[in-house]
Amino acid sequence: MLAGITESDMAGAGLRLRRLGLDTYQQPVVYLRSDSPICKAEGFEAQSRLEIRHGGRCVVATLNVAVAPLLELDEAGVSEAAWRALEAAEGTLVHLAHAPPLPSFGAIRAKIFGRPLERDAAGAIVTDIAAGRYSDIELAAMIAACSGNRLDAAETCSLTAAMVAAGQRLRWDAPLVVDKHCVGGLPGNRTTLLVVPIIAACGLVIPKTSSRAITSPAGTADVMETLAPVALDAAAMRRVVEREGGCIAWGGAMALSPVDDLLIRVERPLGLDSDGLLVASILSKKVAAGSTHVLVDMPVGRTAKVRSLEAASALAQRLRWVGEQLGLAVSIELTDGSQPVGRGIGPALEAFDVLAVLQNQPGAPQDLRRRGLLLAGHLLEASGQAAAGWGLAKATEVLDSGAAWRKLQAICAAQGGMREPPRAAYTQDLCAAHAGRVAAIDNRALARCAKLAGAPKAAAAGLMFHAPLGAMVDVGQPLLTLHAESPGELAYALAYARSQEHMITLEEAP
Repeated sequence: MLAGITESDMAGAGLRLRRLGLDTYQQPVVYLRSDSPICKAEGFEAQSRLEIRHGGRCVVATLNVAVAPLLELDEAGVSEAAWRALEAAEGTLVHLAHAPPLPSFGAIRAKIFGRPLERDAAGAIVTDIAAGRYSDIELAAMIAACSGNRLDAAETCSLTAAMVAAGQRLRWDAPLVVDKHCVGGLPGNRTTLLVVPIIAACGLVIPKTSSRAITSPAGTADVMETLAPVALDAAAMRRVVEREGGCIAWGGAMALSPVDDLLIRVERPLGLDSDGLLVASILSKKVAAGSTHVLVDMPVGRTAKVRSLEAASALAQRLRWVGEQLGLAVSIELTDGSQPVGRGIGPALEAFDVLAVLQNQPGAPQDLRRRGLLLAGHLLEASGQAAAGWGLAKATEVLDSGAAWRKLQAICAAQGGMREPPRAAYTQDLCAAHAGRVAAIDNRALARCAKLAGAPKAAAAGLMFHAPLGAMVDVGQPLLTLHAESPGELAYALAYARSQEHMITLEEAP
């Protein structure tokens, strides 16, 4: 700081903006020196919530204090999330002030102590979250207040409607707009890339927005991105759908229920389950995308997200009821969640499975084919495009004829061009230590193993799974093959796999 300039001068003149290049994911963070005069003048402390103002823009950020000389005294450093939100040039003068209190947070405190979440309160909370006014700590408090069975159906409906209203809403020139969603928790379950081209080839409109992986080895958007660009804005998505009838795009590039992405970022690391938040997450995205009919794939299994038929029944009932209140026809398909689907776990490896099915290759994974056809057939019947009991036959005809494969190629071309998925530079088998029959599989351990190999950040990383339930294996036979883009990641994943004796459970044959 220049000599002779006082603390009040600095507060009035502002601070020079500096881009620090720090990735804090979606959380805006501002950095000041601990001896900065403005910290003393304004009483700023680490973890304070500050408003950063520049021109007509205002970004609420969490303060981190640098004790080392990372910054000049008259500089305010910002994370990448804050930099993007401010849209200002480096060196621009910005003004900092304490963020005002959040009246909406009072409703969250009340919810913690048992009071219901009213519709107006839900709207105020979601509006503040969308505006970036909630810190991660406050988001965590909201998630905890809504977790377990703490949200009833009416509260879930209020939250879902508020999440839809907080972003843009697409509308299509079609009486029927269909969609498909999976609640998750099952590695390799990449049926969206089969269902969308089958449904679009049948003449229906299916504008599919998908997520990237947060805690899994691959999200649908990650898999599709190995085949074609997915970061479409709303205008580009509309062009693709109007041309081909469907798309498979990354929902994060569009402001469709943007609060959902902010909640997921904090919710997943906490590991808190909530039917209410899950329903709000799924249905707010579908309503915002302009869907009229949605099919929800719900895998049920010991190591899946939904672990019992009782839990599945309760979740399905809530999905249907909330969907009905919001003008959305929701149908549920309970599927087997006891083991992975297909062979690949990881973006590129799952893409190769999808391509094998669409191209009707002899060695294509038949479980993935069956599940994709089942879901597509169900959606055709639910939307009235096939008579009851005839949806599967129609979907099979479209797949076997090559029409679905041609449609995926056309969708990829419309999204920016089709490409070949990458292949990993390093692979290694994990082999059976003894002979036996595969009696149980831990889906979560398999998913973690694929992540340790580098997925989804390294698109070619993950694993190929060779030991489905009931299979007989001999000693030394490969149970899975790890794929990695570096020797270190390969060794890391292999060490983990060898330490997990129940990841694939073998029992002696009778």
